[in-house]
Amino acid sequence: MKVPTLYIIVPCYNEEAILPSTHRLLSDKLTQLTSTGKISSESRIMFVDDGSTDQTWNLIKEFHDLNPAVCGIKLSHNFGHQYALLSGMETACKKADAIISIDADLQDDIGVMAEMLEKYEAGADVVYGVRKNRSSDTFLKRFTAQFFYKMMKKMGVDTIYNHADYRLMSHRALKAMLKYRERNLYLRGIVPLLGYPNAQVYYDRKERLAGESKYPLKRMLHLAMDGITSLSAYPLHLLLMMGFLFLVVAIIIFIYVIYRFAIGEVVPGWASLMLSIWFVGGCILLGLGIVGEYIGKIYIEVKGRPRYEIEEELP
Repeated sequence: MKVPTLYIIVPCYNEEAILPSTHRLLSDKLTQLTSTGKISSESRIMFVDDGSTDQTWNLIKEFHDLNPAVCGIKLSHNFGHQYALLSGMETACKKADAIISIDADLQDDIGVMAEMLEKYEAGADVVYGVRKNRSSDTFLKRFTAQFFYKMMKKMGVDTIYNHADYRLMSHRALKAMLKYRERNLYLRGIVPLLGYPNAQVYYDRKERLAGESKYPLKRMLHLAMDGITSLSAYPLHLLLMMGFLFLVVAIIIFIYVIYRFAIGEVVPGWASLMLSIWFVGGCILLGLGIVGEYIGKIYIEVKGRPRYEIEEELP
């Protein structure tokens, strides 16, 4: 196998506090991998500025001027992490034999990149970076993450437990993934659908060096909703099952009312009636909300708008 050209894709949003450290560490890693013959000298670090409002893009331009191994993309506004990552992948696909995607905070261990490349050379088209454990997370974050992965598996979605967006992809796998044209984008669920040979490397997640996390609870919930609605119709099937359940309950209540009437007893009822109305009404609204979520996604998809716009590119 020839020495591969590797592109490291780094999506950034308001990362001026941490970007100098990220650039230094990734440049050192790229030099190390090149000097040991793991990758070619044409390999690059590609920073993708997802519409930052701070000095992120100016820093990227400075890195590009000083370091020939740095290239960059500036999106016209904040499209979101998944689209920023996708824009880097599509651009790098023209030149790279393989790409590694990693977040700018470098909490994912860059030390396992050499191991990723070894598994790629052994025939894996996708190499997932997987956290060994979540001991560094808060109880709430650990509980919600575990619940989400179990729920996705229950719904028939093939996801890699404790894997985010730290992965290596071969050119072949990348080209196959780019055929998926949906706007409701959840890369962590799409990549396993490709079916190409894959492997995993394990690492301990580090603390963030500087700045704040760009994935607060609100964004995590939004990403989870995108993952569920883009890859599974199970919630709609669940609504159908709930409808049958309520029908059975209604028949049982009807039989009970007829029985009480036949034996001459007054059916006590205001409290139970109101409770039933509120319960069923809440379930109806919940069901309408789930259906509405899917309809909204369809509405966005059929418009066929571009998923992102590149304002400036540094080759």
